[in-house]
Amino acid sequence: MIRKNPSGDLPVISESAYIDQTAIICGKVIIKENVFVGPYAVIRADEVDSNGAMEPVIIGANSNIQDGVVIHSKSGAAVTIGEFTSIAHRSIVHGPCSVGDRVFIGFNSVLFNCHVGNGSVVRHNSVVDGRDLPENFYVPPTEHIGPKTDLDQFPPVSISASEFSEDVARTNVDLVRAYKCLQNEF
Repeated sequence: MIRKNPSGDLPVISESAYIDQTAIICGKVIIKENVFVGPYAVIRADEVDSNGAMEPVIIGANSNIQDGVVIHSKSGAAVTIGEFTSIAHRSIVHGPCSVGDRVFIGFNSVLFNCHVGNGSVVRHNSVVDGRDLPENFYVPPTEHIGPKTDLDQFPPVSISASEFSEDVARTNVDLVRAYKCLQNEF
């Protein structure tokens, strides 16, 4: 469902993107080319700051927002998802937040008030809250990274983790094309 927010903003969605009919896209959201938005995903840009303003939620080209993902923002803060990035099933990305290009965010992970650098991998059931991550950073499953976490304890992204991330992104771009072909058959 595509709908306005209370401020009257409508999403801007590239014609080449695929939005599942059960997804909710609300407000000041910009979805770029070849993006896949899966079933029951919710992307909302509807809260304003103390001046009544809000930044958009931007989903970069060739990225995928998988089933049950929630992307929202506090008090009109920006949320940006880079290009060729995968936000896996049931994850939450809550602004202020930015996620770089070619990033993989694993199942059930939570991002809040952070930046995740290009090429990074955050594995399933992890939390990144109030701490920026550099490029090519690896967060193992079930980790909690906060403002005081020593990032030196974590290894860089392995080649196999990077290849996995790229494969997921590529697969979802293929799904966009396949679902777009089927769109008129329903």
